[in-house]
Amino acid sequence: MVAALAVVMAAGGTAAWWALGRDQASASTASSTTTTVAASTSTIEQSVSSTGTLTPTVQEDVSFEVSGTVTAVSVAEGDTVTVGQTLATVDTLQLNADLLDAKATLATAEAKLSDLEDEDDGTTTADAQISAATAQVAVAEAAVTTAEEAVADATLTAPVAGLVTAVDVEVGDKISGSSSSSASGAATGATGGATTSTTASTAQFTIVGTDAYQTSLTLADSDVAKIAVGDQVEMTSDDLADTVFGVVSSIGLISTSTSGTAGYPVVVDVTGDVSALRDGISVTAEIIYSRRTDVLTVPSAAVTQEDGTSYVQKVESDGTVTKTAVVTGETSGTVIEITSGLVEGDEVQVTTYIRTSTGNSSSGTTSNEQMPQFSGEMPDFSSGEMPAGGQMPGGNG
Repeated sequence: MVAALAVVMAAGGTAAWWALGRDQASASTASSTTTTVAASTSTIEQSVSSTGTLTPTVQEDVSFEVSGTVTAVSVAEGDTVTVGQTLATVDTLQLNADLLDAKATLATAEAKLSDLEDEDDGTTTADAQISAATAQVAVAEAAVTTAEEAVADATLTAPVAGLVTAVDVEVGDKISGSSSSSASGAATGATGGATTSTTASTAQFTIVGTDAYQTSLTLADSDVAKIAVGDQVEMTSDDLADTVFGVVSSIGLISTSTSGTAGYPVVVDVTGDVSALRDGISVTAEIIYSRRTDVLTVPSAAVTQEDGTSYVQKVESDGTVTKTAVVTGETSGTVIEITSGLVEGDEVQVTTYIRTSTGNSSSGTTSNEQMPQFSGEMPDFSSGEMPAGGQMPGGNG
């Protein structure tokens, strides 16, 4: 048993020697580089980040509000239109007939009112008849106005400027407009226009604005508390060469939950040049909620902590280096604010450490070191005794 243990220990010692050699072969050393940097003033920014997709601010679904047969379609998908430009028309035969009928009804009501006023004898009955006739005239006038608007609505115009992205109507189609009418020729969803819907399952035209874009973001509760409407936003994308700027236009008050985390909707309006933008571009948005200029800073790597106090290695005018206590403020990127202990122009040391491997393992190569080889045959330990001299085979003692 003792002999067997000795063999194990001897083998273990050999393995330990081999492992030690391996560790030493793959060891690494650290070197450092020290540079001198002057404290300088810079702009400190604090921001929160999120991702979103650029979409046109204006997207209008436009459809006829009157019934009739389509007589002309003036635009096609891909066309750019201006406000008020004609999109399509329907026949006005029935609409004109309705207008004439409404005008005839109005004329009859006005004539009746005129006769009653001429025959007014001052009695209660006469006053009641005149009041009723006056109301009928008002109703007839409203009917004429409605009929005139319907004739005008037979020509569908663009409520906004932009790109026509969908046309779902052809000449000869019979369409059924909304049951109510509007004084404007604007289609469903138009800003400031009518909000009535048509019987069509889809809009007859879709117009997307090309001069204004926005993106919708989602921020966590802790982040949304930091921002405000009007904050500047900087957006970047792999699809864009330049930074896109914007402002926070709205912050939602009601959160949605994703995987148990509350998120608040934030809308950002793009400002400036939008000529390079298109629908669907993914962006990373940085909402800047704090910006201060002329802030004294040094590289964050120049500041060390010791017992709760911040220090820098200040280079004096005579070249000596002094450990100097400083008071720090906010951190922005790779710099940190210094509120006390230094003035602009003071030089501090920045030490950068670089770890360099001295072995083969870090470079991915295979070590040439091998397990020591034993000479001869494996001894027979069945007798329970060590070989003569108590040495491992091939060893020197």
